[in-house]
Amino acid sequence: MRDTPGWASPGSAPSNGQNGQEPETSGANQSGPPDPADQPVQPSPDPSGAGSKWSKEQPPPAQWPAPGGPQGSPPQTPPPPPSSPGWGGQPPVGPGGYGGPGGYGGPGGYGGGYGPGPGGYPGWGGGWGGPPPAAKPGVIPLRPLGVGEILDGAVSTMRTHWRTVLGISLTVAVFTQIAVILLQGFALDDSATTDTLNDPSASVSELSRALGDTLLSSGVVLLITLLGTIIATALLTTVTSRAVLGKSVTTAEAWRDARPQLAKLFGLTFLLPLIAIAIVAVGTLPGILVALAGGGDGGVALAVLGGLAAGVVVLWLMIRFSLASPALMLEKQSVLKSLSRSAKLVRGSWWRVFGIQLLATIIANILASIIVIPFTFLAAALSGDGVSGFLNSGTGDLGWTFLIVSGVGSVIGAVLTFPITAGVAVLLYIDQRIRREALDLDLARAAGVQGYGSGAPGSTPGS
Repeated sequence: MRDTPGWASPGSAPSNGQNGQEPETSGANQSGPPDPADQPVQPSPDPSGAGSKWSKEQPPPAQWPAPGGPQGSPPQTPPPPPSSPGWGGQPPVGPGGYGGPGGYGGPGGYGGGYGPGPGGYPGWGGGWGGPPPAAKPGVIPLRPLGVGEILDGAVSTMRTHWRTVLGISLTVAVFTQIAVILLQGFALDDSATTDTLNDPSASVSELSRALGDTLLSSGVVLLITLLGTIIATALLTTVTSRAVLGKSVTTAEAWRDARPQLAKLFGLTFLLPLIAIAIVAVGTLPGILVALAGGGDGGVALAVLGGLAAGVVVLWLMIRFSLASPALMLEKQSVLKSLSRSAKLVRGSWWRVFGIQLLATIIANILASIIVIPFTFLAAALSGDGVSGFLNSGTGDLGWTFLIVSGVGSVIGAVLTFPITAGVAVLLYIDQRIRREALDLDLARAAGVQGYGSGAPGSTPGS
């Protein structure tokens, strides 16, 4: 969304101050009555007659009485506090002082907090009420988010814009599962492969060929699923970003906005696994070379240790690059620049980003399992070998009945998991930019929030 403020490249958010703006002076001394200390002293020709002269120096009626007035003069009633809200409630002002009879805050002392001061200007209300709530034009408040708010924002996007979210997720999931079912039913029939792997008398070459066929079949299914996930992520990223602004978007609008970046998103999605494979290969290569040179168990141990170390590096890099997808889609960045942007946003917050994404992944997988597992057992019960055959062999008879029924469960699971994973990634990206770049100012302007970030009391944009 190049035309939307805040989604452009970094540096677009203006600073809170404006160049050339003079420091704001206090309005209390301009619109309110002057303090007694600031009033000019009128000389009295007769010190003993100060009382008769004092009444001429009084403030206008209904203003705060000057201290030390003559005895017997009627007390002046201060005006009610202005209607503009302060922090916390405004206690009633009584004749006894700030807040009511008896002193500050109410009868007997400082119970109710400080009320309005001289001239009726608002002071502190009835106790510390905290800053006012942040603006919330859409599914999240425009301030740094907590873990629960990120998860709630993803769910709120599903609930508020359910037509668009359901349409995107259901369409992508249906087309993906149809492709998988057709491939498994016609080209990837692995019943013979399964029999070979379960045969204890099979030769090494037969086992190797069967294992290769299994890996090929799993790789093709994974590739199709990955392609569907990329398309769903691209479209749902647009929907979530508009939901933050409180704006709806149709599926056609989301497609038009995401289509120019799809090729780059494909490249990014395939580049990350290649990076991981390369790192693991480098980590295990020394041990493999030692084992081939006759190192035996030492080479195997070295390869295992190298693989574990490489796995740690891969995990660290994948979390560093986990915000590259929303950066690419929302900032219209290239693949390499989106990786750099993600690394910059995650720097210093690795554990937080890792924990939130791990929690979202666990929740999404639990939801998918609740749907997929019952459908899998139902498919096995309706197929040839039944549930017992499925449990014994691990596959059962992968006929059309099994593929179709289990595919329906996979579609329902994908409809629930696509919005959660995509929404959490987008909201986490927005949260990191709010924390580092005050993106909430741009978001408020784009959402049409009036007066946000203008220095009003209690506003803490970008904090």
